[in-house]
Amino acid sequence: MTMTKLLAATFAISAFTLGQPALAAPGAGPAHSAATQPSGRSADQSAAFDAYMQAAVRNAAFSGTVLVARDGAPIFRKSYGLANRAFDVPNADDTLYQLASVTKPFTALLIMMLQEEGKLKVDDLACDYLADCPLAWRSITIRQLLTHTSGIPNYSSLPDWDETLDSRTYGTGGLVALVRDLPLEFAPGEGYRYSNAGYNLLGAIIERVSGKPLPDVLQDRILTPLGMDHTVFNASRLVIPHLATGYYSLGSTFIEATPQSMTGVYGEAGLSSTVGDLLIWARAVDTHTLISRASTEQMIDQARNNYGFGWEIRTWHGRRMIGHAGSGPGFSNMVARFPDDDLTVVVLSNSDEASGGGTARALAGIYFGDPQALPEVQPKTLILDAILSGGVDAGLRRYQEMKVAEPSAEIFTTDEMIVEIGYELLGLPSMEAARRVFQFALEQFPQSAYSHDGLADISAAEGDKAAAILHFETSLQIDPENQYAIDGVRRLRGGDGR
Repeated sequence: MTMTKLLAATFAISAFTLGQPALAAPGAGPAHSAATQPSGRSADQSAAFDAYMQAAVRNAAFSGTVLVARDGAPIFRKSYGLANRAFDVPNADDTLYQLASVTKPFTALLIMMLQEEGKLKVDDLACDYLADCPLAWRSITIRQLLTHTSGIPNYSSLPDWDETLDSRTYGTGGLVALVRDLPLEFAPGEGYRYSNAGYNLLGAIIERVSGKPLPDVLQDRILTPLGMDHTVFNASRLVIPHLATGYYSLGSTFIEATPQSMTGVYGEAGLSSTVGDLLIWARAVDTHTLISRASTEQMIDQARNNYGFGWEIRTWHGRRMIGHAGSGPGFSNMVARFPDDDLTVVVLSNSDEASGGGTARALAGIYFGDPQALPEVQPKTLILDAILSGGVDAGLRRYQEMKVAEPSAEIFTTDEMIVEIGYELLGLPSMEAARRVFQFALEQFPQSAYSHDGLADISAAEGDKAAAILHFETSLQIDPENQYAIDGVRRLRGGDGR
């Protein structure tokens, strides 16, 4: 895992604006499709949806398409930003987005269909349907794969995933092979750990039981019967018509997402779709079109860690929400169903910075009359914008000015925000700018272990192995439990740590 991803998982920078005006995201573009509003629905609510989304475009790097539906009928649908920035192609209703993990509930639904047909049971041993199962997996059930309680490690959490493994080409089973010889993280059924490998194995089980490739099963059992004509499964490098390009952002500037191979995904990801098709699918789930009510209820009953069979079960705005998020290279999505309220919210974004889940939750709040604060520009964005427009010194002056204005703000009491900025510059890459930011972090916070990690990564990228090892070792003197530095030293010394 890269330090950028580690920081994203570890650091949560609170909203903080210092009274600054909202910044317009360059190239964000206007909204491109008219809002859908049926008769009887307040125009004020539609305006509130759009006002929130316009603020998300300005201040939270949102780009994509959103849909709010009641009783299966859209009451608001609108696209924002660009599907492809190089060619100035706008997002639209027919734009497809990589769904990433929103594929998982499709996989779980197929398992339930096979159970209803008597071809398997969720409490069967998974290895009964898998070839060459490792000994450690022999007691794992299909249920435990569905609920992330199998103990099988998550391949996309491997230390080298973002550096090298995610860009390789894999055949069927290749991704699971990355973890098949690793020990379980806990005894099956005794813990919870989100595992893409587990859902990859579910895809293999579906294929084994049905006797067909998983893409064909998805097409024959779900997509074609529901008329989901704008949804495709693609685990190759083939071009998908109308597919949005995924983007990261650096401040309010969009940049290209790091390339990632989709080969080898099989149940955990791989689908691309539109908001309209996902509404058709969500409605079919809510009306028990493909499986019985009993099977639908089994998918959410007795959920552990807020996760059932391919569905996250949470409470939003005092109401039961059943949905799933999906995040991929340059994409952030959410399908949120409120079956007790006949409400569905779909958010598909080709901006990794935008939060699909956060956006869906806010739109649902507006629908339910729960006031939602508009997204505000974040301090990190202001500093990065200053760096991009005026150089590193301008950005660091901006940091100091904000710190003087709000010295007790939490973001100025730790090194977290500065280190994030350094790693975002490193990922561009802008080595000298990143180096200066990490050095500044150490001036402000001499015990910043992650800043030494950043300087180590710069040295390693420049071929100075000795300097990289020295920085990692300094990091470990500050934080002996820093796994990123431990892995860095091991990697630089050839794997044995000596």
